[in-house]
Amino acid sequence: MVYTAIRNSERFQHDYRLRDQSTGAAVSVMGNISEGFVRRSNKEFIKFLFIAVSFAAELLSHMYVAPNQNYIAQSAFGDIYKQAEKTSRMVSGLITCLRNNERRYQQEKQKKPEKPNKPEKR
Repeated sequence: MVYTAIRNSERFQHDYRLRDQSTGAAVSVMGNISEGFVRRSNKEFIKFLFIAVSFAAELLSHMYVAPNQNYIAQSAFGDIYKQAEKTSRMVSGLITCLRNNERRYQQEKQKKPEKPNKPEKR
């Protein structure tokens, strides 16, 4: 949606800084989710998910400028805003889920007594 909004506005296309920051933030949301996932550690994944949420917030900040400068229609802004908010909520939900699973894992780990070593057979 961000790329479409820019493509449909010559004025937005020529605001190089806002254009590049907006597309960069939009792409970074997705990029950080995938980069965190391949780290194969919940702790690392969560770290990258927080970064993804931050980029979604950055995108929203940039998008507030676009209708104010008459680069995009208010309806396009609304659509982008809704999608970025939805994405942020989904990613935040995943963070919560991963944290809760990690807590449960740690609690279960503390409850289980360690198995004693079996005596060797002779």
